[in-house]
Amino acid sequence: MAWNEPGNKNPWGDGGNNQSPPDLDEVLRKLQKRMSGLFGGGSGKGSGSSPAIMGWLFPVIAVVWLLSGIYIVDEGKRGVILRFGEFIESTMPGPHWRVPYPVETVKLVDVEQRRFVEVGYRSSGGRNQSTVTVARESLMLTNDENIVSVQMAVQYQVKNARDYLFNVRNPDDTLKQATESALREVIGKSNMDFVLTEGRSEVAARVKQLIQDILDQYNTGLLVTTANLLDAQPPEEVQAAFADAIKAREDEQRLKNEAETYSNGVIPKARGMAARQMEEANAYKERVIAQAEGETSRFIKMYDEYKKAPEVTRKRLYLDTMESVLTRSTKVTVDMSNNNSLMYLPLDKLFSGGSTRTLTPQNIQSKATRLLNSRGGKMSERVDQRRGDGRQVRESR
Repeated sequence: MAWNEPGNKNPWGDGGNNQSPPDLDEVLRKLQKRMSGLFGGGSGKGSGSSPAIMGWLFPVIAVVWLLSGIYIVDEGKRGVILRFGEFIESTMPGPHWRVPYPVETVKLVDVEQRRFVEVGYRSSGGRNQSTVTVARESLMLTNDENIVSVQMAVQYQVKNARDYLFNVRNPDDTLKQATESALREVIGKSNMDFVLTEGRSEVAARVKQLIQDILDQYNTGLLVTTANLLDAQPPEEVQAAFADAIKAREDEQRLKNEAETYSNGVIPKARGMAARQMEEANAYKERVIAQAEGETSRFIKMYDEYKKAPEVTRKRLYLDTMESVLTRSTKVTVDMSNNNSLMYLPLDKLFSGGSTRTLTPQNIQSKATRLLNSRGGKMSERVDQRRGDGRQVRESR
């Protein structure tokens, strides 16, 4: 509806008589009448008691309002005082007072509560806890261009209540993003074998330090207490192949250890045998040299004697040589100059001395005679004994 319609009516239906706005004094008088009606019964008779009621009501309200500024900070918490939304101070556990609302307000922050964030997985509450892998967070690229699935849990607490309330909008989400960023950075600078085997504790320590550096840089007021690398393994699609590779690596290490053990046992023994053979060789060398020097000295002396009497020396050398050779021989030489065709050769007795002998018929005959006499005597003794036994048998009959 236009403002210039006939009758000068406005869109809200007011008349077009150009009435002026109500007077402020009139509004105050109406408000005073309403207040008088509340405390004085609405009649003119009770208007005299209104100042007295207001006189004791306002102090009571003021006392109640001032008492509402008392607050208690529990153990393990911090109080943050705000005056019209602006930070004033932080208070420690115990009773305190502040200017009541709406001038000052207090926010209590639990600084000892352990909070935690999960990266790479989500755990379900309840009695039977289970975890679900979040591939978008868990899959990370290593320095050697392999992919690993990592799960980490980080515990933290508030170390500065003011920074915790005013410097970050969502502390849990901020910490989660910082954890994921730090974890990806550390994993990206490490090899896959290091992350999956002996490097887990080191990775967790480096991630914890990097998270704390990020949080301090943004003044989040958070303190990381623990960072646990719960799981690190290849993606599920390649776990079988990776298990075979790990088994082959373990077999390689086992065989290497066995070879080193065998080497440690064989090498000292071989070195000992080599040292013993060297000592034996040196001893043999010394013995041969000494023997050669002795033979040389003997030959030189013999040569001096040979120059003095060549014929005698040759005969002596021949006899010594024959004696040395025949002593080690088992051949028997018999002198047949007497043409004796019957000879008794007891070789076991002849060689009892262990030396070679040259026998003549006389020597053989004498040895045979002695042997026959000894055997004949024994035989005659046996015959006499048998005769005596027969005689005793006949006499008994």
